[in-house]
Amino acid sequence: MAGPPVTGPPAPPPGRARRTRTTLAVRVTLLVIAVAVLVATVAAVVGVLLVRRSLLDISTEALSDRADLVATQIAADPAAAADILAATARALDGQQTGVVLIGPDGSLAGGDQVARRAARQAGASDAVGGRSVSGRASAGGELQLVEARSTTTGGFALVTPADVAAETRRTVEGRLIWAVAAGLVAALLIGLLIARVVSAPLRRTADLARQMGHGARDVRVPVAGPREVADVSIAVNELADALQHSESRQRDFLASVSHELRTPLAGISGQAQALADGLVGAAEQAEVGGLIQGEAVRMERLISDLLDLARLGADRFTLDVQPVDLTALLDEMAQVWRPRCDSAGVPLVLDVPPSPVPARTDPRRLRQVLDGLADNALRVLPAGGPLVLSLRAETAGPPWAAVLQVRDGGPGLAPEDYPVAFLPGELHRRYRGRRPTGAGLGLALAHGLVQRLGGTIAASPAPEGGVAMTIRLPSDVPTP
Repeated sequence: MAGPPVTGPPAPPPGRARRTRTTLAVRVTLLVIAVAVLVATVAAVVGVLLVRRSLLDISTEALSDRADLVATQIAADPAAAADILAATARALDGQQTGVVLIGPDGSLAGGDQVARRAARQAGASDAVGGRSVSGRASAGGELQLVEARSTTTGGFALVTPADVAAETRRTVEGRLIWAVAAGLVAALLIGLLIARVVSAPLRRTADLARQMGHGARDVRVPVAGPREVADVSIAVNELADALQHSESRQRDFLASVSHELRTPLAGISGQAQALADGLVGAAEQAEVGGLIQGEAVRMERLISDLLDLARLGADRFTLDVQPVDLTALLDEMAQVWRPRCDSAGVPLVLDVPPSPVPARTDPRRLRQVLDGLADNALRVLPAGGPLVLSLRAETAGPPWAAVLQVRDGGPGLAPEDYPVAFLPGELHRRYRGRRPTGAGLGLALAHGLVQRLGGTIAASPAPEGGVAMTIRLPSDVPTP
């Protein structure tokens, strides 16, 4: 016979390919590198521009100083002007600087064609009659610097390429590029270090979360790293504490429910076995049947409470909301509970207004809550201790319609027990063996039902000495 087909993990839905997620370390490193590249690029561009501007200013200033020096020499010996300009041309010939002569009429002579064109474009012809000209012009495929000065016989202009210090510029720019590259390498190393420091606590936290997912509850994350990462570690540790406490309460709750189910089941099984073995006489069969029925009813009520608790968290839980006279509802409840209270020697006190107190609620669910609270109170009440059913209209108006109370004159609770009274099984765990308790489902169920009805329920000390369970019902029940 062929076995069942072997299937692997479900494939991702069409059109939704699984995306590979990068690690935080990679993202931090890439971010640091990106920022470093951006900063280095901006710094390199700004640096190159500043270097070129600085070299241009230095070349312009040097050419201006040289032109002033030649003009000073000619002014000191005007007769030797031609010799001075010729000597200057010979001296500057190897420095890519040309000397252009300016006639009294502004004509240009001497120098090469590129120098004359640059001088003409820069307005060197105006450098006569004591005037000076400083300018720049494009000639010969590059930018030329022009410094023109006037003399007694006309004038002269010194013309040199703006990039005369190209070799110096290339050296400075090369060193700047190496500095940028070194900065990028340093940024990479710093990014890796930062990523390691930041991601290490997160990796530890993720490992602990996986261990918690596999059932470990005694592991905790060291709180380290930046404040945000430390906050994550603290939150995960608090979650682990809460899970550990919650699971401990759940184990105690399940143990108490199991015990409560086992007790009536043992009674039913024992009595049924006695009937099967013929150990019960005809006269006793009715009594044994009544005992079996009572234990069965007890089991049915416990199972019903468990089912109701489960349904409270389901979307399919429905309410039958309708207009209800709460005064009539408590009168009807008192008629049912008075015989039980009389048989237990407990006085039942009904404190309701003479006029109707209307509300919109589910009467069956509300009665279920009140009966459960009364049953809990009657279980611990000594003979003579009162059981009080109280009702009053809420004078504050919307959103509340009425306040109901179930109070008793029993032993009450410790002050620290009131805040946890509605946790499943909590009071059962605290008072087991000291006073009669159920499985601890009643108060949890009452709390859930009242919340579904849109109201609130609270436990507090009662004036009669025991516990007061106070229910506030809304003027209208919200849609779940």
